[in-house]
Amino acid sequence: MTPQTSNRWLFLAVISVGLLMISADNSILFTALPALRTQLHMSELEGLWVLNAYSLVISGLLLGTGTLGDRIGHRRMFEIGLVLFALASTLAALAPNVGVLIASRALLGVGAAVMMPATLALLRITFQDVRERNLAIAIWGSVATIGAAAGPVLGGFLLEHFYWGSVFVINIPIAIVALLATFLLAPPNVTHPTQHWDLLSSVYAMIAMTGLVLLIKEVAHPSSIWLALGLSLAGSLAFWLRGRRQTQPLIAFDIFRNRLFSAGVLTALFAMFTQSGVMLVTTQRFQLTEGFSPLQAGLLTAVAALAAFPTSLIGGIFLHRVGFLPLIGGGLSILAAGFFCCYLGAITDTFGVFILGMLVAGVGAGFAMSVASTAIIGSAPRARSGMASAIEEVSYEFGALIAVAVFGTLLAALYTASSGQDASFAEAVDAGAFNHAFEWLLAFAAICTLAGAVITGWLLRDNPKGTAYDHE
Repeated sequence: MTPQTSNRWLFLAVISVGLLMISADNSILFTALPALRTQLHMSELEGLWVLNAYSLVISGLLLGTGTLGDRIGHRRMFEIGLVLFALASTLAALAPNVGVLIASRALLGVGAAVMMPATLALLRITFQDVRERNLAIAIWGSVATIGAAAGPVLGGFLLEHFYWGSVFVINIPIAIVALLATFLLAPPNVTHPTQHWDLLSSVYAMIAMTGLVLLIKEVAHPSSIWLALGLSLAGSLAFWLRGRRQTQPLIAFDIFRNRLFSAGVLTALFAMFTQSGVMLVTTQRFQLTEGFSPLQAGLLTAVAALAAFPTSLIGGIFLHRVGFLPLIGGGLSILAAGFFCCYLGAITDTFGVFILGMLVAGVGAGFAMSVASTAIIGSAPRARSGMASAIEEVSYEFGALIAVAVFGTLLAALYTASSGQDASFAEAVDAGAFNHAFEWLLAFAAICTLAGAVITGWLLRDNPKGTAYDHE
């Protein structure tokens, strides 16, 4: 029996387990940062790379691993990704120093980049009915949202009961169980040996992103900023020139002429950027200035996750009735309102208002992100489905990558400006200065998300209710 019949929803659960690990590892270290700074004597810059090495490698490699999956088979890619993830998790859990931990996080990124496109490709193979596929994609998207939001909770729970490496150990049995289930439930592996795979373009993309992260981090240091800018521009130019010479580039930029496709990409970027940034600074603030334990700080993000899950499902179910505009534009507007409510709670020191803001933000994120993936994948021509899947996944990962760089850099800069102290949070923290920086960043997140709502609302002004696949 294949997943195309009665097992297809069970196989979706297996795919979701893999995706849950990938998305949770984006944020699982948010609550662990204070412990890592103390136990591994980690600097702020090293902390940035412990967080960003994972997303950076994923964002760079994802553009190419989708086509590699077409070449050797998506089931095989999913299996390879699970094995790499388990091995990298073992290495990270045993890391004796920061350097090994960063390298392990990069290897985790390789495993995630290999596995992630396969989850979506296998989903599309398994679900042939358009409405079933939209619901399955909504569930897929909600799992990614919940994983990102639940990562700090899981990390906090493990840190309260075990040593810091336990946040990686937990991946090992999950990967093994998912691998065994894949052998039993996955469709047969289908290969296309003639499909072109371009590793060099992925490397150029990674160089460009590395330069961008360094540029954001070193913006206050003129001696380093030019090197970072040159690295980012050189990688971007090399990627663009190589793509122009190829008949099958990793990204054909004319795909963005489709307004529904572009709106989906921007929704993923804006929502993931602001949500990840707020989670990062929230978990830090409540641990460093309010005395919260890692678990207590992580539970704050669970509020948003709980609110996001039902609205994610609702978005997928009612998309064909209400259209993309109210779900994406409205969802981002609700997300912005939630962040503004968190801001009000922070400036008035009213914890209940802050929690209410997290709930509202979760509702908005669920609506918007549940259909963003459908907008991207469904509006692309079938001949470019692999490219669309890669861009969809990169949109989320790039949003998380830039969130850590931007929010981390702004937090340090605002803290230093307010306190007059170097932003080293391993020592005693000036609570007033930190809270002031936190308030500004909540306002910043609300404004960015509202801008995203306006832009996507304009792109979706004719309120499309279907996608290209509905007519093919």
